[in-house]
Amino acid sequence: MASRNHSTITEFILLGLSADPKMQALLFVLFLGVYLLTMLGNLMMLLVIRTDSHLHTPMYFFLNHLSFIDLCFSSVTVPKMLENLLSQKKTISVKGCPAQIFFVLITGGTEICLLSVTAYDHYAAICHPLLYGQVMSKQRCVQLVCGSWALGFLNRLINVPLAMKMDFCDTYIIPHYSCELPSIFLLSCSDVSTNFLVMLCSTIPHALTTFLSIFFSYIHIIFTILSITSTTGRNKAFSTCSSHLTAVIFFYGSGFLLYFMPTSGSALELIFSVQYGVITPMLNPLIYSLKNKEVKAAVRRTLGKKVPESFE
Repeated sequence: MASRNHSTITEFILLGLSADPKMQALLFVLFLGVYLLTMLGNLMMLLVIRTDSHLHTPMYFFLNHLSFIDLCFSSVTVPKMLENLLSQKKTISVKGCPAQIFFVLITGGTEICLLSVTAYDHYAAICHPLLYGQVMSKQRCVQLVCGSWALGFLNRLINVPLAMKMDFCDTYIIPHYSCELPSIFLLSCSDVSTNFLVMLCSTIPHALTTFLSIFFSYIHIIFTILSITSTTGRNKAFSTCSSHLTAVIFFYGSGFLLYFMPTSGSALELIFSVQYGVITPMLNPLIYSLKNKEVKAAVRRTLGKKVPESFE
């Protein structure tokens, strides 16, 4: 197939979630509500953690950065999706598409690292409580967060410049509501074997290393919890870890299925994409706040009002 330059196509068409105008209006209202809840929930977590001295601990330091990442992660794709749900012309520019991919990969990659770091924090707190202050010092916490951001940038920095060198010819329809790296591979009329190999070499080790870090941290945590004789202590340890495990399952489960299943624009693929990029950033602050007595108490102190007793 003859190769052409980028000027041949100036924009891609995003098919979105539905072609039915009535369904699009309904989806706009639904996802606008989800996005507002995401903004409100994560901003509340940022405010509460920053202003309440009781939450100035390593665990909430990481949770603070996780909330900021969720704000950014959701804001990369959802506003464009909302715009296209109301627009007759559902497009994104050829330059805007790689930019969206770049920021999705950075925020997603950084979130994976932060989830791994938080698992290590739980491991240190439960398995080595006497050394916790030394292991998770302020300097160490800053280093772990900076390392997470650095890996998020470095592991993704090589993918987008390669993607921007791809040639796009006659096919310019993306069967999604946002740009995904595997999706644009199918649109290129140039050889994408190098792009695909680089994506695998940067994504799989990153995902596998962080997943194994979380897995082995929780293996140690489970054995330590089972050795605790106090029922109260055991329940407290399980409660501390359950919120984080729930967030990990949501993020890893949908992200893995999205990036490693065939790109087809099927209904199942779109569901995983929505869960990964839209629902999970909204759920994280709810998961951590509704299941955490310290956060609920901090919210009461910050807002100066009681949380309904039903949340207890």
